[in-house]
Amino acid sequence: MSRQIVIGLSAVVAAIRDGQAVVLTVRPQGQPAGLPFGPFDPEADRTFELALRAFVTAQTRFELGYVEQLYTFGDKGRDAPLANLGPSPAGRASRIISVGYLGLTPQAVDTDAPDTAWADWLRFFPWEDWRDGRPAALTAIEPALRQWAGAHPTRLPRLRLLFAQDGAPWNEERVLERYELLYEAGLAPEAARDRGELPAPAVEALGPALGEPMISDHRRILATALSRLRGKLKYRPVIFEVMPDAFTLSALQRAVEAVAGVPLHKQNFRRALERAEMVEGLGRQDSDTGGRPAELFRFRREILGARPVSGLSLPLLRD
Repeated sequence: MSRQIVIGLSAVVAAIRDGQAVVLTVRPQGQPAGLPFGPFDPEADRTFELALRAFVTAQTRFELGYVEQLYTFGDKGRDAPLANLGPSPAGRASRIISVGYLGLTPQAVDTDAPDTAWADWLRFFPWEDWRDGRPAALTAIEPALRQWAGAHPTRLPRLRLLFAQDGAPWNEERVLERYELLYEAGLAPEAARDRGELPAPAVEALGPALGEPMISDHRRILATALSRLRGKLKYRPVIFEVMPDAFTLSALQRAVEAVAGVPLHKQNFRRALERAEMVEGLGRQDSDTGGRPAELFRFRREILGARPVSGLSLPLLRD
């Protein structure tokens, strides 16, 4: 029996709320959280992006701003949890190919759409937050990772490289590779689920340290988006897509740190902004800082069409 190919669209919609990076999630009835997703109708939809914008608004009552295409996801085993993408022709099972998108917004606006919520993405990747030092979640999962890697010596270099073991430096961009290693090791809860098995005792014991699972391969899609966004911080001024029109430099630094998951040196950060001439003062103060009023700034968006604009070199900014 031939399989019908169905094209789906998945959206990672990211924002900053209260100094934390958050993502828009949906929760299909009786299932774990997922990303907004829906079908592409080749007869009715003119483009992928227009279809994405339409179904995200219909599903979450949220209108997308900045959007870019991420990747195409088509692994076997992702079909069943996405069955509501639409019926297949009679007699055919469907193989769902999903085109992922990254969307950024300056406002994490709550909607009245049912089963829709903004979630801190550290719920799904708790080992990715190094702002206060080595995360407790990583310390908790290290023994299980080493046990898995120790059985095959070729795994140890990957473990050291990806999870900063044995003095190796942390590379914040390799979010997807870290999640995929956890999946390969059977430590991601989705691994047993996708094989139709019960979770291993180690997975049950580690619990929240392994992050909250998502439907289908949505945690992989989210990891792809976070990797992309962290990388783009260094070569494009993409962080300003999640900032309001007026912001303090402290709020901007907290936003960069929330996305990158690493602490930044305050003076170096501000010197980098000055050199890049990305922001300018508005001549007024923010009195809602809870302390001494701070100057408000804006992103000089007009420079985007005038000259090449880079991002921020995060490794040079860390404490």
